[in-house]
Amino acid sequence: MDHTDESTTMLAKVRKLLAKAEDPAATPAEAETYTAKAAALMAAYGIDRALLALSDPSLDVVGDLVVLVERPYAADKADLLATVAAALGCRGVRRTRYPDGTKELSLHLFGHRSDLQRVEILFTSLLVQALHALARTPVPSYDHPAAFRRSWLAGFTQSVGRRLDRAEAAAAEDAADRFTEHGTSSTLVLADRSHAVVAARDETYPHLQQASARRLSGTGRHDGWAAGQRADLGGSRLGGSRRSLPGT
Repeated sequence: MDHTDESTTMLAKVRKLLAKAEDPAATPAEAETYTAKAAALMAAYGIDRALLALSDPSLDVVGDLVVLVERPYAADKADLLATVAAALGCRGVRRTRYPDGTKELSLHLFGHRSDLQRVEILFTSLLVQALHALARTPVPSYDHPAAFRRSWLAGFTQSVGRRLDRAEAAAAEDAADRFTEHGTSSTLVLADRSHAVVAARDETYPHLQQASARRLSGTGRHDGWAAGQRADLGGSRLGGSRRSLPGT
């Protein structure tokens, strides 16, 4: 089996696990089982691609991807995408434009080809999972619905981001011997990959402004955090304002 076949098989397994997690009928216990398997697979896939690129950098070059974030709660969805991207070794620039006078929010992501692929697959699934869980969560009578849902999504994003960071770190640690065989370490390789991604972003956007932190008043953060713990991780013309995402 060549590297392309291995990649296809791995991602097929991830997609199957994510499809189960996206099912509204899935219980929290089932989702937790899918999480452990899928998160490990997704992280291991990223490490495998990084190791292959040591021998042949052309197998995993730095590229970019523009993702349009739909309303409602576009800013909150963008925060989730940015968090997933950062955890998986990518960097993003938030772009605000006004085609036909309507506000449009998008993220211009930079990363190695395999990492951008992981981000796209995982974000799509997590967004479905989040919206299903949010729809099942009652809004307290004392809170404003929109404020509650924004804070819920913030808690979900923070929870998912922390879990992804841990899964990525665990995969790198598990592969330590494989990096040693190449005369290097996961820390050095991942740092080099990060520098290449940042350089690509900065070449495209040399005058970025740091985005300010958002302040949310709703009371849904705790519920959103809990939902994030249950989520399956799966193992053009520029205009308007452009900002570097927080933490990127």
